[in-house]
Amino acid sequence: MSIESLSSIIVGGQPADVNRDTLAEQTREAIVGLFGSRYKARSRYSERVALMPGTDAVSFAGLLHEDSPTSGVYGGMSLIWFPIDATDDQPAGSLLTLVCGTRGLAPDEQILGRPGHARHLQALRRYLAKEHRAAVWVKHDPTNLAEPFPKVLRPSFARFKQVLDRYGNDIYAAVEIPQEPEQALGVVSAFVDFYAWERGWTPLKAARAEIDDLKNALRGHLFPSVSKDEVHALLRERRFVILQGPPGTGKTRLAGKLLSDEFGGLGTAVQFHPAVTYETFVAGISPDVDQSALRFRVKGGWLVEAARQAKEGNFLLVIDEINRADLGRVLGEAIYLFESREIAHGEGRTVKLPQVLDDGTDTLEIPKGLFLLGTMNSADRSIAILDLAVRRRFAFVDVWPDIGVVAEQGRDLATEAFGRLLDIFAQYAPDDALVLVPGHAYFLADSDEELIRRLRFELMPLLIEYLQEGRLGACESELRAYLDWLEGEVARHGAST
Repeated sequence: MSIESLSSIIVGGQPADVNRDTLAEQTREAIVGLFGSRYKARSRYSERVALMPGTDAVSFAGLLHEDSPTSGVYGGMSLIWFPIDATDDQPAGSLLTLVCGTRGLAPDEQILGRPGHARHLQALRRYLAKEHRAAVWVKHDPTNLAEPFPKVLRPSFARFKQVLDRYGNDIYAAVEIPQEPEQALGVVSAFVDFYAWERGWTPLKAARAEIDDLKNALRGHLFPSVSKDEVHALLRERRFVILQGPPGTGKTRLAGKLLSDEFGGLGTAVQFHPAVTYETFVAGISPDVDQSALRFRVKGGWLVEAARQAKEGNFLLVIDEINRADLGRVLGEAIYLFESREIAHGEGRTVKLPQVLDDGTDTLEIPKGLFLLGTMNSADRSIAILDLAVRRRFAFVDVWPDIGVVAEQGRDLATEAFGRLLDIFAQYAPDDALVLVPGHAYFLADSDEELIRRLRFELMPLLIEYLQEGRLGACESELRAYLDWLEGEVARHGAST
């Protein structure tokens, strides 16, 4: 039997016109049929089918840890569905779940407690919402067996009240299986393949491409994605926006595309660094050499010049690496001007500058046409942290790695290398180390030769630096193994190019 057969049984629930013993046997056959049709026949697992009679009983079936007893309580991670009868207005159906057995986390403490298990579940939730319009609930900490199923969501799962009353604390992911067959198959396949991935089962050749597609999809949904159009809409609305994220995620490129595509090139790009001052950015006294004589004059900085340009139409000021300078000091009193709503309504503020500018004015205001877009590398610990007064005036957009960009270029080594690296960070990195994951730019190349050079001379030195700084916690051993693997792949592919 195939995954389609299992999906059909799950979506069918527990219909009243089918003998329970017959349904139980069909369910067992469908579970066993996965091994030999989708996964290797020798995969280690245990199944449980308990279709109970009586209105107060809670029936269930599913896959358990290989060492689980054939009856009674069990522990660890399990893939369980709860079939229910039809009601007057709704057909029979099932609640598909991931459950921590009522005996506790053992023997799956390492899976349930690994950061990546919860992160990949969130990715699964995003994936199923986007691809199959399925509403999946996921507990943020699967090991928290004291946390009940959320009351705010119980109305959405009202048909499964008895299930939640009995097992609500143990369930850590749940979705009501859709009635539409193709949609149901997508949801069931995703849950089964996710469970199999965590169990380490080996997929058969016929199903490998489909399962690999799911893995890449989950990698692609590990982090929220944002499009250029979404950033542009936010920029038009909030006026002052900062793109923040790990190195190599295309923040500067995205800013450049917005400048060229959405502002027709009407703008300028500057870069902050520790030597940038108030005089550089707003205004100040500057040396001026005229006919070999040195004199000083008050000169408008980047912000003043941008404000002048914006009086004639929309103008975008791009500030790369905006947090490499002390933004509070660089802005000075000009921070008072950064109130997007007031500017949009023509009620922008004005500040008096310390000196009269070269055009005879001594005040500054931000016109309606001026927009500011900054980029910020969230992995650099040496840079200044933006204070709250600055943060309040900007909208922040997280820009994360995107495996889809790498896969589109069609270089298998790049996709595999990026996928493995994402898995290491997702599975083992503490939350504060996620901002260190190298972005997709490290894996983009116009030729195999260029890819090998980028991996060898850009990516590998960055990862080695992370290890030397001791910033990755539990990631370190996995990352060292990854570097050994990558070194071998670079040598092998380099020799063949």
